[in-house]
Amino acid sequence: MGNWPGVTVEKKEGKLKKHSDVTITDLPGIYSLSPYTLEEVVARNYLVGERPDAILNIIDGTNLERNLYLTTQLIELGIPVVAAINMMDIVRKNGDKINTDELSRQLGCKIVEISALKSDGILQAAEAAIKAAESGKPVPQHTFSGAVEHAIAHIEEAAVHNLPLEQQRWYAVKIFERDEKILAQLNLSETTLEHIEQDILAAEKELDDDAESIITNERYVYIASLMKACYKKKSVGKLTTSDKIDKIVTNRILALPIFAFAMFLVYYISIGSIGDWTVGFMNDTLFGEWIVPWVASSLDAIGCADWLNGLIADGIIGGVGAVLGFVPQMMILFLLLSILEDCGYMSRVAFIMDRIFRKFGLSGKSFIPMLVASGCGVPGIMASRTIEQDRDRKMTIMTTGFIPCGAKMPIVAFIAGALFGGSAWVATAAYFIGVGAVIVSGIILKKTKAFAGDPAPFVMELPSYHAPVASNIFRATWERGWSFIKRAGTVILAASIIIWVLNSLSFEGGFHYIGEGDSKSILNVIGEWIAVVFAPLGFGNWQAAVATILGLVAKEEVVGVFGSLAGMENMLDLVEMGDLTSQQQAGLLFFGGSKLAGFSFMIFNLLCAPCFAAMGAIKREMNNAKWTWFAIGYMCVFAYAISLIVYHIGLLFGGVFSAWTVIAFILLAALIYLLVRKNKHTA
Repeated sequence: MGNWPGVTVEKKEGKLKKHSDVTITDLPGIYSLSPYTLEEVVARNYLVGERPDAILNIIDGTNLERNLYLTTQLIELGIPVVAAINMMDIVRKNGDKINTDELSRQLGCKIVEISALKSDGILQAAEAAIKAAESGKPVPQHTFSGAVEHAIAHIEEAAVHNLPLEQQRWYAVKIFERDEKILAQLNLSETTLEHIEQDILAAEKELDDDAESIITNERYVYIASLMKACYKKKSVGKLTTSDKIDKIVTNRILALPIFAFAMFLVYYISIGSIGDWTVGFMNDTLFGEWIVPWVASSLDAIGCADWLNGLIADGIIGGVGAVLGFVPQMMILFLLLSILEDCGYMSRVAFIMDRIFRKFGLSGKSFIPMLVASGCGVPGIMASRTIEQDRDRKMTIMTTGFIPCGAKMPIVAFIAGALFGGSAWVATAAYFIGVGAVIVSGIILKKTKAFAGDPAPFVMELPSYHAPVASNIFRATWERGWSFIKRAGTVILAASIIIWVLNSLSFEGGFHYIGEGDSKSILNVIGEWIAVVFAPLGFGNWQAAVATILGLVAKEEVVGVFGSLAGMENMLDLVEMGDLTSQQQAGLLFFGGSKLAGFSFMIFNLLCAPCFAAMGAIKREMNNAKWTWFAIGYMCVFAYAISLIVYHIGLLFGGVFSAWTVIAFILLAALIYLLVRKNKHTA
């Protein structure tokens, strides 16, 4: 769920409470039955192909004219329709009046007033739809002008007379509009098409417009007559409260600073202050001082074998606990993001970003998947279906993974706490590094033949501002948080056990269990092979290399690996560390206390290929193996280049110069060239 269009991209089914025999199918929100995007195709194909028993059309009461356009099309399908006018609480608050009885009479369908925000009228709307389904009576259909009706009558007779009577008019109207998908579906003969075309051309000549525009115009003429009879607006021409707020938060000069400040505040509270305290309590006190020592001593007391004690205390509890330690922090983050979404602000961010994105060849529509991806990358990638052009959709799929999702935030929080004293600037920087990576990628990719072309126009219905509703906020927070917890109890648990086993066994001197670190573990050896790849990025130790690779399974596992290995290294006894938190100790152990190395590690793990689940989503949405591997490869190469540039140019400020510094400058020069070079593929 989300307080903006484009969140639902697949149909979802469920049973209606107290009506076990009733199935409700929730379709992606659409504005018309002329589909341009993938999720609109999903909705139309279901309505036309599956033909449900009844349609419950949810209409925004604050934007009635715009929403009735779809209603007029749904009525033509020959399926019983019930219209539920939503946001009636806001309509009444604004002093506006909708004569629903008269509107129902003129449309010919049942109308129910509802408020989803306050849960008013919801069940009544569902029960009205049930009655409509039981009656099976289609809604009487309005008529167009004489020339159009004449053409439609000819089309019905010539092309769709063999279809069920209740379906003929809708198909005839779509043929009149020259809808390519419907024409392909019907597979009409050339003779029939030529006959129909003459009727359409005659109507176009008489009305002096193209067929599709004629239908659109006549629908709005009809809707205008409905509005005149049924809708009275109290404050015509006056700015609403939302308009007044938007004059500030979407201002060309103030919009970005306000957005940056809002995100800083979110991360300051969730990562830097309250959230940092919760992580300290969870990791240092709850797990570090209470649970792990108690479990270890209890297992010793019952004579448990050392290996089993280590597996349970260090492998399972240490690994899973390191991830669960971030749950309160993530819950605070999700809570704050949910508040911004529910009040209506985050949908404005897409509008704000459209101005910036459009300058670089992207559409604000690309930011909608990125808003969704702040919770999880999988639905974010799926939300790319809202984009019309295939090239822009592919580019959005490739770049959405750059935005820090909930699974990546523990990595950010870990680096912030371990090396930067819990600074909120690190988390804020991580978010805007992701946005920056999207923009830079957009500029580079738009200058290639495969992605060249103007971005799709961005039109978005902005919800009115309102006070956040507690039930919505807590539901959204819990759904995101529960997903995080479930992965800790499944994927992270399994990975932590594997990590412990591989780090407790060795092939040196024969296959055996490592007692007191007498030889290198299997994991150590594997990690050293991989670490060579990451050494130029500043984190060339085997532990960080293993964490990075296992992050491809689940990004939370990056922190889980550090948790498991930290306990197994007995890091409290490693050196005299003084009064340091467990995160700070881990920062010293795995990054030598180097802020630059830790920051480089964070950048790479933020920008490289996402987790396996998100890769699966990329494969499904691309529907092409070549493009899938190209997307994954691009993210990895881009992440490596940016991380290398940041690390070695950062070292230069400390007086460290090497051959890698030269390579870093070459990469930076290449990046700048790709950004500023002339686009050869523009018209």
